Amino acid sequence: MPIEQRGVDTVPEAERTSGPRDLVSILLGSNLCLGVIVFGWLPVSFGLGLWASVTSVVTGTLVGVAVTAPLALISLRTATNLSTSSGAFFGVRGRLVGSVVGLLLSLGYTALALWIGGDVVVGTLSRLTGLPTGGAAHAVVYALLAACTVVGAVYGYRLLLRLSKALAVGMTALLAVGLVAYAGDFTTAAVPDTPYLLGSFWPTWLLSAVAAGLSGPVAFITLLGDYTRYVSPERHSARTVWRATCLGLLVGLLVPQLFGTYTALAAHGALDYAGPLVAASPGWYLVPLLVAATAGTVGNAGLMLYSMGLDLDAILPRATRARATLVVAAVATAFVFLGHFASDAQTAMTSFVLLLTAIGTPWAVIALIGHARCGGVYDPEALQVYNRRSRGGVYWFSAGWHPRATASWAIGAAVGLAAVSTPLYEGPLLALTGGIDCSFVLSGIVGGALYAVLTPNGAPGTVTASETPLRVEP
Repeated sequence: MPIEQRGVDTVPEAERTSGPRDLVSILLGSNLCLGVIVFGWLPVSFGLGLWASVTSVVTGTLVGVAVTAPLALISLRTATNLSTSSGAFFGVRGRLVGSVVGLLLSLGYTALALWIGGDVVVGTLSRLTGLPTGGAAHAVVYALLAACTVVGAVYGYRLLLRLSKALAVGMTALLAVGLVAYAGDFTTAAVPDTPYLLGSFWPTWLLSAVAAGLSGPVAFITLLGDYTRYVSPERHSARTVWRATCLGLLVGLLVPQLFGTYTALAAHGALDYAGPLVAASPGWYLVPLLVAATAGTVGNAGLMLYSMGLDLDAILPRATRARATLVVAAVATAFVFLGHFASDAQTAMTSFVLLLTAIGTPWAVIALIGHARCGGVYDPEALQVYNRRSRGGVYWFSAGWHPRATASWAIGAAVGLAAVSTPLYEGPLLALTGGIDCSFVLSGIVGGALYAVLTPNGAPGTVTASETPLRVEP
């Protein structure tokens, strides 16, 4: 299979051969991994029992899917990734906002997948072979997983799609067997001696809904276009693609997350997930657990790394996608070592997802408003102006930026950060919300409302079916 040469340029119609089933496969197969499973552990680590954990995760995921899934339709129309597509609303240079947000999201989730997956691999190998569990073993395992991940990401979408299809079947079987493996230790109660993280039930439940539930779909706000740009709108309707996206996100996120909740309660893992998960595993399940940790990590991190390469390619047009992928792979691996040796999992995960959700939500809301206003009609050539080192076009706005859209996002993100509550930082607006983290709600409402008010007649330069796009000048 040849290495994919295409970066964030427009995908020709002849290459758009994927369909809704492929979309479901890639969203399901790539998410059946420990990097997503571990989010089901978060509610238990917060002090919640089974049903409180399940309801918070399901509620947050449903809300997140409702906001995130429609974004897949943008790239269905533009035939490029979402950060580049956002140039229709933020300007061909202003779409760098989406590239940076996407890069940070993918970077964090790639590092998390390698971190958790690597810890489980080391733990299972230790039980199977007596491998020492010190820093050297972790360093070697992290490096090997990262190397395998790079191979998949560099080869590109077609290889990752094949891998996701295999993982959708194989990982589902391994998780089903895991239900049996941990059944003997399962309890519906929260882990003993684990108080509510925020002192009482409802604030902790809401934190879980955002950190463990909503954060899953939000991680895909810039990723969905990486897959739907290969789907042809001439052969597949927008409604079919939207339904496939919803199904893929719901099943692909809820199955692993709820498995994480189940195993966290069974393993009695309050302060850690990987260690207790391995310790509670019966001997006969260690090899399947090792396979799941290895294959799932490579599949999930590979897809995230692929997206990172596209985002960096969008930021640095002269860099090839393959070279950009190698650079971000090195950075992600460095973050893995930082996370393992300098932080604890709960603090790092909770802080990361809450901060990135606050920053990413207003961008997603503005993109959805812009998409609705233009009726899904875009000028694909004008979206590529920045990538081609040119000027002009219908999305040039003011020197390549749409100031009002960018300001709306910045203010919305600032409000979200001021209302966030993490183990490392608490925003000043928490006093007005009773100490409850409403950051994603406030950031989305403020960012979207400002954009709607500041551009009452739609963004200047919006293309309609009856208009001729402006000429792009080199």
